[in-house]
Amino acid sequence: MWPFTRTPTVPVLRLSGAIGMVSPLRAGLSIASLAEPLQKAFEMSKTPSVALIVNSPGGSAVQSSLILKRIRALAIENKKKVHVFCEDVVASGGYYIAIAGDEIYAEPSSIVGSIGVISSGFGFVEAIDKLGIQRRVYTAGRSKAILDPFLPEKADDIERLAALQRDAHDVFIGAVKERRAGRLTGPDGELFSGAFWSGKQALEYGLIDGLSDIRTRMREIYGDKVRLKVVPIERGGLLSRLRRTSNLETFSSAVAENGSLTDDLLATLETRALWARYGL
Repeated sequence: MWPFTRTPTVPVLRLSGAIGMVSPLRAGLSIASLAEPLQKAFEMSKTPSVALIVNSPGGSAVQSSLILKRIRALAIENKKKVHVFCEDVVASGGYYIAIAGDEIYAEPSSIVGSIGVISSGFGFVEAIDKLGIQRRVYTAGRSKAILDPFLPEKADDIERLAALQRDAHDVFIGAVKERRAGRLTGPDGELFSGAFWSGKQALEYGLIDGLSDIRTRMREIYGDKVRLKVVPIERGGLLSRLRRTSNLETFSSAVAENGSLTDDLLATLETRALWARYGL
């Protein structure tokens, strides 16, 4: 329980959405968008805690790792304990970020885990053949056009991608084992298979430390008078810019600068597919 007379204030950062998937209209979670809010959260209060609410189906492994490292560096520099609270989904890159917490909590029905690496796409070779379309690609470097969705797959290209995935998976596994050392109870073959579980099962496997929510847990630590102060995050992207536009000319300029709406539609579909993987 908080031993001092002043009212404790716990900064809260809400990390919601896909990671590193930037499109013209929506920017995903990234170290660029989170660096300033994280700095502010760790320096704004004398209370020795920072809380993160995470709700993410994953995304970029690199951005997840960078965010994890920044959180841990700030925690050490400012002597703060990091409390992570899982909402609907904390999976893949979302869980990668969550292990930055000194303690992780979830709801019984939260989806947690998916410690794996995935790449997905489409193949249009037969479609363009039926339409009588020729695919013309010119490269300097024999591997420059690997995995082109309009060209037939090659075994060597698939193996190259698989090797990259194995490397990324090994890094992810190493980070989980380091941050959850002494707490993991599930077998490696299950924990790191890419499977995901309910909050209740995640607790049994040692992926989280308890079943609770932010208000309940912070009151347990600091008492009923604890204040939770949300630190805003400016995600960027075209939508945030359009909120500040006042005329058609500015709108057109913003669209031209940030790319086509078709690109955003494709990125939105990819993001939607990430959430759909977990039944949402």
